[in-house]
Amino acid sequence: MTHRAADGWRRFGPPVVLVAALLIGWEMYARASGISQFVLPSPSRILVALWESRDEAARQSLPTIVETVVGFTVSIVFAVAAAVAMDRVGIVRRAVEPLLVGSQTIPIVAVAPLVIVWFGFGLVPKILVVVLVTFFPITVALLGGFSSTDAAATDLMRSFGASSWQTFRKLRWPAGLPGLFTGLRISATYAVVAAVIAEYVGATDGLGIWMQLSQRSFRTDLVFGAILLTAILSIGLFGAVVIAERAIIPWHAASRSARQPERTVEAA
Repeated sequence: MTHRAADGWRRFGPPVVLVAALLIGWEMYARASGISQFVLPSPSRILVALWESRDEAARQSLPTIVETVVGFTVSIVFAVAAAVAMDRVGIVRRAVEPLLVGSQTIPIVAVAPLVIVWFGFGLVPKILVVVLVTFFPITVALLGGFSSTDAAATDLMRSFGASSWQTFRKLRWPAGLPGLFTGLRISATYAVVAAVIAEYVGATDGLGIWMQLSQRSFRTDLVFGAILLTAILSIGLFGAVVIAERAIIPWHAASRSARQPERTVEAA
């Protein structure tokens, strides 16, 4: 086994084995217990139902994908702008940060219906819900990245006569990028779910409304199928963020990979 294959097995082997074991156990229980497929469909039944409804699944997935991608993109733009403003202007940070933290005490399930009432059943309310869910992790993570800038390097830049903007552009911004991608990875796991919640509250199509319609039709297998598609889309968005991170800041990914063998040796 090559070094790359061995590294891949160490990273992905245990979760794959665990998921496979859970699915096999679920399948065996559903078949042996005699429980109704309407109550707890087996994994094989879910896959068969999803394949039989593949055209509908694709049609319902497209709006959710659009809402997620557009909302996530808008959230990134506003989160980066807010984090930069809060880092550059002290009074902005003192004014905005308490409100930012306080906003997380409001349950999204309480806000989503209001957003639908205010903006209707179109694309805008879904985008807003995705932004509300993903904005905070990105902003806070990027601010944390800015704060991790080496103080000695900052003093050195100032000793060379660098302006505040030059110090930010050449030192603080690169230092903040790992934090930014940490926030993006966290938010990527929430973005699709936020879009589905918004659809579930009020929509004409999408995975959220498909779940609702399947539930009312007692198609529990299709409800699980929609949940599976939601998970796949979330994993896909997370993977896209990881690929972008490796392309934009390869030095950080390389240093993180280099530290993993050290931790493995220490644990052993």
